[in-house]
Amino acid sequence: MAEPKKRHTSSRSGKRRSHLALKSIPLTTCPKCKAPVQSHRVCPLCGHYKGSDILELEKKAKAKEERKKQKEKEDE
Repeated sequence: MAEPKKRHTSSRSGKRRSHLALKSIPLTTCPKCKAPVQSHRVCPLCGHYKGSDILELEKKAKAKEERKKQKEKEDE
C-alpha cells in the first residue's frame, strides 16, 4: 500500500477542516407569539406557520380518521 512521502503540515490539515465547523442556526420571530423559531418551521409554542394554525389542522385530521374508523366498524 502506498505511504505518504512527507507529512502534511498542520496548516494544510486546518485548511481542509475549515468547512467542518458547526454553523449557528438562524432564528426568526414568530409573528403571532413573538417566540424565536427556525425559518420555515412550525412554531413549537403556538403551532402557527404562514398564518395558519398547523397543529389544529393535525388534530382535525386525526379526529376525521377516528370517525372514519368508527364508521367502518359500524358498517361491518
